[in-house]
Amino acid sequence: MYRANKRHLQAPLMSDLDLLSAKAQKRLDKSWAGAFYREFFCRLDETPFAVLYSDEASRPNIPVNVLVGLESLKAGFGWSDEEMYDAFSYNVQVRYALGYRNLADGEFELRTVYNFRHRLSEHMAITGENLLELVFAHITDAQVVAFGLKTGRLRMDSSQVASNIQRMSRLQLLVEMLQRVQRMLTPTDQIRYAEAFEPYLKGTSGQYVYHLKGEETSPHLQRIGELMQRLVTELAPSYAAEPTYQLLERVFRDQFIVSEDMSPLADDDPPQPLASTGNVSQDDAASTPPNPQGPDEPLQVSAGEGSELPVSVRPGKEISPASLRSPDDPDATYRKKGERRYEGYVFNLTETCDADNPFQLILKVQTESNTTEDTTLLLDALLDLLVRTDMHTLYNDAAFCGPVIDRLLALLKIEQIPSNLRGVAPQAGRVTLADCHITLDDEGRPRQLACPHGHIALVEPGRQPGRFIARWTNDPGPDGCFRPKSATAESPGGVPFLRFSQTDLSRALRRQRSRAYQQGKQNLRAAVEATEGAVKRRFGDDQLPVRGKFRMGAMLLGSAAMVNIRRIQRYLPSRTEKRPRTTRKQAREQGQEVTQASVVSFLCALWTRFRLGPRPARGACVALTLGC
Repeated sequence: MYRANKRHLQAPLMSDLDLLSAKAQKRLDKSWAGAFYREFFCRLDETPFAVLYSDEASRPNIPVNVLVGLESLKAGFGWSDEEMYDAFSYNVQVRYALGYRNLADGEFELRTVYNFRHRLSEHMAITGENLLELVFAHITDAQVVAFGLKTGRLRMDSSQVASNIQRMSRLQLLVEMLQRVQRMLTPTDQIRYAEAFEPYLKGTSGQYVYHLKGEETSPHLQRIGELMQRLVTELAPSYAAEPTYQLLERVFRDQFIVSEDMSPLADDDPPQPLASTGNVSQDDAASTPPNPQGPDEPLQVSAGEGSELPVSVRPGKEISPASLRSPDDPDATYRKKGERRYEGYVFNLTETCDADNPFQLILKVQTESNTTEDTTLLLDALLDLLVRTDMHTLYNDAAFCGPVIDRLLALLKIEQIPSNLRGVAPQAGRVTLADCHITLDDEGRPRQLACPHGHIALVEPGRQPGRFIARWTNDPGPDGCFRPKSATAESPGGVPFLRFSQTDLSRALRRQRSRAYQQGKQNLRAAVEATEGAVKRRFGDDQLPVRGKFRMGAMLLGSAAMVNIRRIQRYLPSRTEKRPRTTRKQAREQGQEVTQASVVSFLCALWTRFRLGPRPARGACVALTLGC
């Protein structure tokens, strides 16, 4: 049964914190623990989590804000689950951050955390709603309002993170899949397929491939392909709904090619083409091999002279980057960026970057398979950012730019400023559309151009939608500028003209904004890379200790929340401001009763002594002094 946690709002009359000195208590309140309690824990709305619990009268739930707070602390400090539980049990700062003032309060079993994660994941799988993402957005919006941060200027960037999966060779992945299929079968089916599975059950998948050399893998791959084709066909009626069978079918399609006349699956679901390699430059994408597992050359496997097998091993170059990398993480994909290979996910950060803000906050964290384009991430985040912020300028890199994005942002009156551009730079000395001053009308259509020498060209629509023609009223300049054309129907008398499309116009305007940005004194986008490093810093080698899209996203959200808390804690003026000490005389003048304070202090000390129990005397009597 769901019950909101409000007990932390009423401080106890006496607590274990009374054992600390006044100086230690003030330091505790000014530490990250105090900032976390005020700026995260107290702002956390537990109401959306009520759907995870039964409405029937039963034992109340462990406080939701405590469980969510522990998830954020775990990610922010890079703890394991055991370390997180120990910190909750014995660390005064952690307990203070979660609203507890006594060490004996709030005890629960670690299994409760696992059950809570399972419910969150199950809820997202059924409804598509990520409750942790909702909480992060709600808390961050409240922080923005509380500190008066401006959200008109935002910056965005993506970064790669690896999933905690074992890197497998192509053959090892297939053997591992067969072993899991065998464990899925009923005892009767295990006996039925015992002979077929027997070669692959002698040890682990790693032990199977350990003694094989590279040139010896081809016949093994072929035999596994034939067995998988048989299993996919024969097990479908009984096991089609099983997750393991679905992975078997997926990995079979990823790794093998079946002749159309032999395969019952070929007509309905042909092999997928290569997926995009994500937000890399065109040169990098061209040099990125789709799959590091398979060989570069196609495997030539035949049944004999003049015969052709119904199943053939798919060449390594034809395997999609979106193919299954591990049975333990179906959403993880392959990506090569620069000289480094990633098997996992990409996360995208959006944070404020207005120069007038005393500090910046991360507003949104997205996690997707690492083959996802940056333009897709921007499109997915745009609606949420428009609702939550006053965005009018967005700073990012070239991977977030494109014709669709340009048109959409133009309609929304949002200026996108890329720090760099894709493609080949214009020839030196050649004047292009980006070198002209472009005047637009209220609807964003070009009205006139002015070449670098100041000559004016009037723009009129072309014959087809989205195309334009600019005609100069006089010679636009010497060599290097637009040259006069010969007389045509479009340009009678040899009047110079220029044809361009809406895509050319968007590209030219984007190049102009990028040039102006590079020539400016401020580099507002660069700091977002440091923010990405801060989010990933607790995880070694850019690899998170979890698997699966939901768990990866949850840890990145928690780490981002802790980055925000640390920024707020560094900003809080109470950390450095010096307050004048109040004397007894001033206290009396202000109506404060020192005697009452002394009595309360005595009662607190007496209660603490009672809880600790009697102590043996060490050769002297214990004197109790009363203050007055």
